[in-house]
Formats: sequence, C-alpha cells, structure tokens
Amino acid sequence: MAETKEKVIKTEAEWRAQLTPMQFAVTRQQATERPFTGEYVHNKASGTYNCVACGQKLFSSETKYESGSGWPSFWDVIQEGNVELREDNSHGMRRVEAVCSRCGSHLGHVFDDGPRDTTGQRYCINSAALNFNKAEDAE
Repeated sequence: MAETKEKVIKTEAEWRAQLTPMQFAVTRQQATERPFTGEYVHNKASGTYNCVACGQKLFSSETKYESGSGWPSFWDVIQEGNVELREDNSHGMRRVEAVCSRCGSHLGHVFDDGPRDTTGQRYCINSAALNFNKAEDAE
C-alpha cells in the first residue's frame, strides 16, 4: 500500500525563518545556484538526499552520477511520487521542473540526456534544495 504523505504548507515568513537565504531563493522562488558551487556536486558518499524544506526522501546516492553539468545529477528518484514534474516555460525555454511532492519546493529540472543504460533521465538538482544523510544515518 502506498504511504500517505501529509502536505507541508507554511507561510512565506515561516519558510524564510526555517531556510537560509539561498535555500529560500531556490526552493520557494525557483532560483538556481551557480554551476559547480553547490555543496553536493562532487559528493560521492552513500546515503539519501532529502528535501531541505520538509525532509522527504528524494534521491539515493545509488542513482547519482557525474553529468558534468555543475549540479548534482540523478537518473531516478528514490520513490515514485516523491518528486512531481511540472511544465516550465519560463526564461523563453520549455523545460520540466522537478518539485518536492510534499511541500512544493523547487528542486531543479529534468532533462532527457541522462545515462542511456538507465532511465535516460537527468534530474539536475540544486544542492541548496537538498540535505544529505550518510548511509549509516539514513535509516
């Protein structure tokens, strides 16, 4: 049976109090951190990547790979339904936005240029939208 996840809804002031300015800009205002500057770009430790805003598990280190894009990249989500995909036509481009299904936080975008021997997807995610739990801490 699928796990029911209660939505997390907060006011802008509550989000600002909880998140750093960069985390707020990325998750609540759809900003993007500069390439190769994020905390998890080169992280190779085993564990899970969770939503910085609500803690929902989003990605596993098992699906993380080096895409060369400058942002943490994953070829799949940790559990179907944890990441929602939305059409994004901002900045004169047609893209697919990835958001946390529990709190609506902007995570990044999804592209069809991921590893062909997997899903073929590249979830290009901002480090500022994530918290990392090492494998021994992940349980």
